[in-house]
Parts: sequence; structure tokens; C-alpha cells
Amino acid sequence: EREGAARRPSGVRGAGRAELALALPLACGDPLGGRRGCEEPAAGPPWAGPPWAEPPWAGPARRHPMLPRHVQRLGRDWITHWNGSQILTLNSPVSSCMRWAGHYPPWATFPLPIPADFSANWRLPPVFGPWRQFQNSNWHLDNYMQSSCFHLPNPSMKSEGEEPLTKRRRLSGQHDTSAPDEETNQKEASCLSVAQNEGKHSSKKGIIQRNWEYFCQQSRTMKISENKESDQSNTESEATFDFTVMSYNILSQNLLEDNSHLYRHCRQRLLFWTYRFPNILQEIKQLDADVLCLQEVQEDHYRTEIKSNLESLGYHCEYKMRTGRKPDGCAICFKTSKFSLISSNPVEFFRHDIPLLDRDNVGLVLLLQPRFHCKTNAAICIANTHLLYNPRRGDIKLTQLAMLLAEIASVAPRKDGSFCPIIICGDFNSVPGSPLYRFIKEGKLNYEGLAIGKVSGQEQFPRGQRILSIPIWPKKLGISQNCVYEIKQQQKGENAGEKLEGAKLDNTQEIEIASEKLSSKLRHHFKLSSVYSHYFPETGIPEVTTCHSRSAVTVDYIFYSAANDDTAAQPGAEDSFHGGLKLLGRLALLTEKDLWTVNGLPNENNSSDHLPLLAEFRLIER
Repeated sequence: EREGAARRPSGVRGAGRAELALALPLACGDPLGGRRGCEEPAAGPPWAGPPWAEPPWAGPARRHPMLPRHVQRLGRDWITHWNGSQILTLNSPVSSCMRWAGHYPPWATFPLPIPADFSANWRLPPVFGPWRQFQNSNWHLDNYMQSSCFHLPNPSMKSEGEEPLTKRRRLSGQHDTSAPDEETNQKEASCLSVAQNEGKHSSKKGIIQRNWEYFCQQSRTMKISENKESDQSNTESEATFDFTVMSYNILSQNLLEDNSHLYRHCRQRLLFWTYRFPNILQEIKQLDADVLCLQEVQEDHYRTEIKSNLESLGYHCEYKMRTGRKPDGCAICFKTSKFSLISSNPVEFFRHDIPLLDRDNVGLVLLLQPRFHCKTNAAICIANTHLLYNPRRGDIKLTQLAMLLAEIASVAPRKDGSFCPIIICGDFNSVPGSPLYRFIKEGKLNYEGLAIGKVSGQEQFPRGQRILSIPIWPKKLGISQNCVYEIKQQQKGENAGEKLEGAKLDNTQEIEIASEKLSSKLRHHFKLSSVYSHYFPETGIPEVTTCHSRSAVTVDYIFYSAANDDTAAQPGAEDSFHGGLKLLGRLALLTEKDLWTVNGLPNENNSSDHLPLLAEFRLIER
């Protein structure tokens, strides 16, 4: 606010941003003033304004009570100086003012029925309540300039100085407390090239351009490469297959309306589904990914619009709706020209017999077979999920994640015991560097003494201080501390050889399961890398995948099993599988400051409160 005041003339607040302004009569004899007597004004320049208004240089003696306290709380930015020439200012259609995106009292209805020709006998509308209550209120004009009017701010932000005060505080240096990995950033900066040279994130007409970043000059196209001579010139023992994957939380309309306080910065018309869906569909068309992993897909919209439109673009769609009465779910859509479906495996995180698992989140795991590939048994496992949001229930988040990993472990194994390449997408409601994030990337987590409110890292000062129990989930869930199904482990042991060997294996597993009750260590068998580094290598500023009125952080991810020669993978992932995935490129993310230059999310061109994540991979079989 102080920054904004420094750029404006003295005595002016919010000037130049009014959509609808109402001048209030402040004359000595005005019945609204509530003054019983008047004093002569101090000497000053001649005043050319109307007789019922007062000049801005009027002294304290001419100030008087006006409005009740609840009107005083309408907002500091609502006040603008009377311009001396017009009473009613209407800079935009009245329809855009029907619902102002901010804190407004219940009596404020828009548009206000105000004539353009005022007089000294103008009375306050009855919506302000009884005059006696109005007159006896302790609200004083000393807080504002005398010649003032109500101001409804334009929700479109034209500069950083016009951002909400809370946003300016965050942008002034209160970034994520976790620091970026210097080695990863240096390594990535040396291997990364930006496709465009006119600036990293150029903004034109309210649109922020997101550039495509390539790794080590390995790819200059986002299309299939099975017919390229350059790919055929590789060694005979190596076959490649290029494809793109998108992860996108498209913001369910029901959730938007149930959490409208997160979108007060948005124009009302931008929040209607009839406006949002064409924008979302246009983004999907432009990015043209081979695999779509969508979250918050509302079931009725999926059935009536989303599925048919995506099928017309060449996609086959698989959908899993949330359990209970939740109307949204997760979808995985893939182009039939690139893949064929081997199996579809939905995962429900709700268990009626386990009190811990009383939430309706879901996951979806697909096993896809690439077309135009030399190996008929090649497969890729694609998983999509949306974990619980509640920052204080890290125990539920970890259990949901373990259930998803157990399903992947049952779908992705090959005959030789290794796993096929894996890609895990979704909204994990956890920030980079949090214990849950580290568990995904490192494959292990010792949660002894860990508070449930610190698992996801969503809150800087978490309120959930209860320590995670050991073990986190009960045995009857049927999932071990290694995040695999215990029953399938036993079946695999029984089929491995003779009955004696199977009995020995079962005994060993029983001992391991018993010891797990006292163990606080979680593990999984996948060595995963993140497509994004979560910080810009040059500046260390955090990347952002979601941005609304309450926060701007990274919660969306694309994790993948890296090939041996993938230079974009983090250390330790190179020996993950036989073959694997190589990251060729990604669609660059933005900073919080970048997003607020276009009024955050959603906005006129981006109709979700999340950004789509997009990456190009090369499948390598050796």
C-alpha cells in the first residue's frame, strides 16, 4: 500500500482504477454530515467545486462523522479523490460490476441506483439502515480525504504496484524456505537450452509465453520419431520411441464454487464453466500431448463434454470418479495413434473398515503399449492421482501414496522381475523438499518422530503436531512398509519354485511383516526423477504450478523412471531399470511474480488455478 501511495499524487487513493464511483455529499448543511454547526474554512485557494463538496485542504475543524464502522472496513483501496468534473464514473459495462471480487458487505448491491445529477438534499439509500444508527456511529472522516467516493477496484492488474498487499509482501522476498539443490541447478543449466531467445517469459496482451526447454540439444520436435533416419542410425541394440505427457489439474467447477474465497481476484465472468471449458480445451489442442493426466475432472462435464471433445481429437479416455458424493475424479487419455491399452486399474483410497482411510481420493494406473515399436512386449505404466489436500493429515497422504505405489508395483513388473518404465503424474498437495516429496524421489523415508503436519510441507508453521504412529496404517490394509501388496508377494513366492522354497519364503515374509510393526522406515522399489527442478537455475526463485488468492506454490509433478544415460535425472536414478525413459524437454514453468502480472490464476487465457505440466520422453529399450 505504501508503494502504491508513493506513485500517486498526495491525497489520492486508488485513482485511475475506478469502475463505479459514488460521490458522497459532505456539505455543512447536508443532513448526511451530522454536524450541528460549522466554522469558517481556513484561507486557501479559490474552490471551484460544487457547494456541497469541500476542498482537499480543509482543516480538521470541517471533518465530521459520516458512515458506520462496517463501511469503514470496505477496504483502503476503495477511496479515490473527487475529480471535480464528474460524479458518476462508469469505465466498464455495469454487468461486470454485478459481483465485485473482494470483501463487500451484504447490503452492497451492484449496480447502485445512483442518478448522475446530485443535489445537497440527496439522502442516503435505506440500505444503509436507520439514520439514528448511522448518525451515532463512531466512524470519522479523519481516516480519509473529505472529498471522497466509494471505489470498486478493477480486478485486472496492470502492474506489480496494483497487486494485493498480501501478494506484494510475498513477492518482496518471502519465498519457499527450502533452498534449491545447487548441484542439480548447475547440472541442469549446463544441459538446458531455451527454444526462444526473446526473453524467458514474455508477456503480451495479458498472455505469458511459456517456452519449451530442451535438454542437451537432443530434440527439436515434439512429434513421433519412429520414422526419423537419425533414430534408425542408432545402435541396433537400442530402439527409441518419443512421446509427450501432460499433467493438468483443470479445476472442477463444483470445487471452484465451493471455495470461491480463493478466486476473489478474478472477474466473475471468467469463472463460469461456459467460459472456462473452451479455454481448457484450446490449451489441450495447442499443447497436443500424447498422454493426458487430468485431475479434478467433474463427472457430469466429463460425460457430456470433455470425453466427446477429447475423443474427437484422437484420444481414448479412462476415468475414475472419486468415491462418496464427490463429483470429480481423475482421467488418463492417450492418443490411439501412439498407444494401445493393455490394462486399466483404478485405485480407491477409501476403506470403510479402516478409520484412517475415510477420504474419497482416487488414483488411476494404466499399462500402455507403444505402437510402431520393434519390441512387441514393450510397455509403459502411466499413473495419475490427486492426493488429499488437508495439510494436517500427513498420515493419510502417505497411506494414499503407498496404496498407489502398491498398485503400480502390481501392474508394472516384467517377466524377468524388472519393471517397465513408469510415469507418475498428479496433484500431490505437497511442496518440493517435503518428507512426502523426498520419499517419492529417494525411495525411502524414516518417519520416526515426524509430525503429521510436516509431511507435506504446505504450512510453514504446521498446526498438526501429533506424531506419526508406527506403523502408519494397520496390517489389514494388506500393504507392507515396502509399498507392495503382501498377498501378491506371497503368491509370487509360491509360484517361484517348489513348495518347500515357497514355505521358506512365506516364513521369511512373516518375520519381515512382524518386524515392520516396529519399523519406522518406508521404502518403494522405484527410483524416480522429477521432470522439473522446482527452482530456476539462474536465480534460485521457486517455480509455481498453482496460484490463487491464498497461495502460489508447486504441488503438481511428473515423476519418471530414468534411463541410464538420462543427464536430466537426479544422481542415483541412472541405474533404475533395464532401459527406461530419457527426458528430452519440458514446458517451462513460471514464477509467482510472472503469474500476478496477468492477475494470477484463473485469468482470461488460463482457466484453471493450476498450470499444465508437459514433458517429452524417449523410451529406450536395450
